[in-house]
Amino acid sequence: MSKPLPNASDFLPGPVLLLGAPGVGKGTQAKRLMDEFNIPQISTGDLLREHRRNHTPLGMLADELMSQGKLVPDDLVNQMVAVRFQDPDTQHGYILDGFPRTLNQAEWLDGQLVAYLLPVVAVNIVVDEKVLLERITGRRISPAGRIYNIYTTPPKVEGICDVDGSKLEQRADDTEEVFHERMKTFRVKTAAVIEYYRSHGNRFAEVDGDRPVDEVTKGIRAALLKLRHHPENGE
Repeated sequence: MSKPLPNASDFLPGPVLLLGAPGVGKGTQAKRLMDEFNIPQISTGDLLREHRRNHTPLGMLADELMSQGKLVPDDLVNQMVAVRFQDPDTQHGYILDGFPRTLNQAEWLDGQLVAYLLPVVAVNIVVDEKVLLERITGRRISPAGRIYNIYTTPPKVEGICDVDGSKLEQRADDTEEVFHERMKTFRVKTAAVIEYYRSHGNRFAEVDGDRPVDEVTKGIRAALLKLRHHPENGE
């Protein structure tokens, strides 16, 4: 019988980057890692909104750029992330969400973590594009938030929630057109980040994301144990 995987009491995951195309389940897996290891998720989208809401110098600069229709540059995003790294809850690690998105950000991140106890490790969740398309375009949601998929977990009656009989809706951004646009952006920017970490083989692992959620979680945890050279990594 295999030993149970260690938890936060004897294993620190350090900085973790979950990679993968839109729809692979990064958000679900990040939440599970956060709960198990009691580490925060650092989302650049959340940071940007927080700085703008609090009218920090970085937030006001971002506001000015966005009011001119300009994108927030890497340097400004990097500064927001650097400020977040100073918070005490990041001491034992964190999950990066939406960062780094570019090679410049990945290289900046490595420079920031030189003095950190552990370097960032990247786990790429891999799912076939056809499966991702069905996951996203097949998704239907009830007003109460119950989620179905017309391909994999359809309701008993088409378009109707099994529980309360309400009408199921498709979100505006769950269309094939939006999916292909997001995949295009992913290939142009984030795919290069995946290759960057792949070239650092001792800091990179891939996990099959086309499995039940619990199995994907186990795969990610096993990958982290191996990447962090933990003695209970099963080898």
